[in-house]
Amino acid sequence: MTDVESFSVLEPKADGFRNYLRAGEKASPEHLLVDRAYMLNLTAPEMTVLVGGMRALGANYGQTKHGVFTDRPETLTNDFFVNLCDMDNEWKVSESTENVYEVRDRATGRLKWTATAVDLVFGSNSVLRGLAEVYAADDAQEKFVQDFVAAWVKVMNLDRFDLRR
Repeated sequence: MTDVESFSVLEPKADGFRNYLRAGEKASPEHLLVDRAYMLNLTAPEMTVLVGGMRALGANYGQTKHGVFTDRPETLTNDFFVNLCDMDNEWKVSESTENVYEVRDRATGRLKWTATAVDLVFGSNSVLRGLAEVYAADDAQEKFVQDFVAAWVKVMNLDRFDLRR
């Protein structure tokens, strides 16, 4: 019989790619995302496109909608970046939920989406903002899909020891 408690040390503290943060975690989730991306040998553009694609696909921990900035969930689109960079949106700290931000229409105040600090770092960090703007461009959908697929394949092949390097 397996001792369940012995495996608790293997549970992750955070997974920024899936918008997961263990309750009570003190480290900032956006720093933990960058740390995880570094451990996966991902570049900033690869990390950026993977997070945006995973959000568009709705691949969040616990089926939460945080960061799913699209009206077409489960479709691989660049909507995450388009709506992240849209100046018609206003970002505010949620008064009801800890570590969550609300995305509201600047003109009407209507709640559109929710987000976490991991989502918003792509709009606040100058390097990541630049990458987000590339993927938010009107003609960026094809580049986004190609880059997402390349980054996804890279991650999926990381533990493939049968492949030549």
